[in-house]
Amino acid sequence: MEEVTFSALIARLATGALIALGIVKDPIENKQKIDLELAQYAIDTLSMLKEKTKGNLTREEKAYLKNIIGELKRNFVQIKDKEVK
Repeated sequence: MEEVTFSALIARLATGALIALGIVKDPIENKQKIDLELAQYAIDTLSMLKEKTKGNLTREEKAYLKNIIGELKRNFVQIKDKEVK
């Protein structure tokens, strides 16, 4: 097992979002699938953690969380736009 850290928690949530966006294969079904509702939930959870931990994170943790949320949001918009077309 990996060490329990804030960064590991963020990475796990981000991986779940990447799976839901179809960017990473679902390890159980070994295929890519898109679930925008689940992806949005994971992104919202990360955003909530960002707000709730404000002032309690190291500079590195804060930057890591900000970057991951930004990347996931960009991917979400791109994939949602493709799904609508």
